[in-house]
Amino acid sequence: MNIPQTKNPRVVIVGGGFGGLRLAKALRNKPIQVVLLDRQNYHAFQPLLYQVATAGLESGSIAYPFRKIFNHYSNSFFRMAEVTEIDTANNTVHADIGSITYDYLVISTGATSNFFGIKSIEERAMPMKTISDALDIRSLMLQNLEKALLRNDLQEKESLMSIIIVGGGPTGVELAGAIAELKKDILPKDYPDMNMNEMDIHLVDANSRVLKEMTESSSAHALKILKKMGVEIHLNTRVTEFDGQKALTADGRELWGSTLIWAAGVKAIIPNGLGTEAIVKGRIAVNEFNQVAGHTHVFAIGDVARMSTSDFPDGHPMMAQAAIQQGKQLAENLLRKNGGKAYKPYEYKNLGAMATIGRAQAVTELPHLKLTGWFAWISWLFVHIYQLIGFRNKLVVLLHWAQNYLRHSRDLRLIIRPFKSKVP
Repeated sequence: MNIPQTKNPRVVIVGGGFGGLRLAKALRNKPIQVVLLDRQNYHAFQPLLYQVATAGLESGSIAYPFRKIFNHYSNSFFRMAEVTEIDTANNTVHADIGSITYDYLVISTGATSNFFGIKSIEERAMPMKTISDALDIRSLMLQNLEKALLRNDLQEKESLMSIIIVGGGPTGVELAGAIAELKKDILPKDYPDMNMNEMDIHLVDANSRVLKEMTESSSAHALKILKKMGVEIHLNTRVTEFDGQKALTADGRELWGSTLIWAAGVKAIIPNGLGTEAIVKGRIAVNEFNQVAGHTHVFAIGDVARMSTSDFPDGHPMMAQAAIQQGKQLAENLLRKNGGKAYKPYEYKNLGAMATIGRAQAVTELPHLKLTGWFAWISWLFVHIYQLIGFRNKLVVLLHWAQNYLRHSRDLRLIIRPFKSKVP
């Protein structure tokens, strides 16, 4: 990989998500060589993918090049690579561009969509884990609307217009609200010769309430707003099949919609090479220092890591805040190790949760404060702008949101790259 040898220990980070990037940034210009490997050459801010999918933001405004981040990092290197295997016996990572040895290895590969073995959904549903996924969703929704204009069969027309969102967590709720706003404010102007009342937005969840990670009051508020916006809510409902035109539920109901967006579950992305003893319930088992079970020089952080505690027996939430905290703590521990000191255990700090529902509507739960409505929405806006990387991205997102709010407009309704399904 053409990485120079130095006298400093080498830390290889696999995955530049929230945890991996936070670790690399915390080791900036320290006496440790950092090598970051990722399949993409940019870090994507995943919490705003739904806004790219619903024409609220341009994709470039939520992405930032790794190489630009590392411009002033004298000890850091980036390689765009797909890791194929980890050889812990020889402290080596194998990738499609070559191999590299390490003194410490950090696995921060994140998670991908979990379709729970339902083949028809895996083949035809739209995941939303990457920028490419978000652009595909945007294209498919717009392509289906263009097709609906040409159809005379009412059932086929309504199916092309309608959207099914599976998963009532923050992603599903935010998607449903954003699409409902498109239906109300934008699409009637774009398609004046179509009856937008024929467009159904279904939000399906197997749980008894949306936003189950939040309190019942926040969940109830989100449900009330979504229903007011015209979203059809289906709780205690599991989708078992999707044929590209309609979804079938476990209780035999049919939900018509040619676009099914899957936000119902995730599973860890685990590189090949770790022994089966290190994998517990689909995640990599780690101790309180994020060390992988059976390995002293291999660590895992973020969604892929399962640190079992009394409060979190199945591991910490697969959320950005846990990954960021673990990345920061691991950086401190590696520096402590380099200085001959003992590791400090990681302790999860719950910083709260938030979800936006629509225009001037959100729910926010902070450690000592709970908000709904406009104030929650404003807090959501500023938190997300603050977390974006790069001044340009912060400014562009703020200007887009201001324009969307003042003009009820989303000008990015573009089919830049037409979506083509892999199955007929």
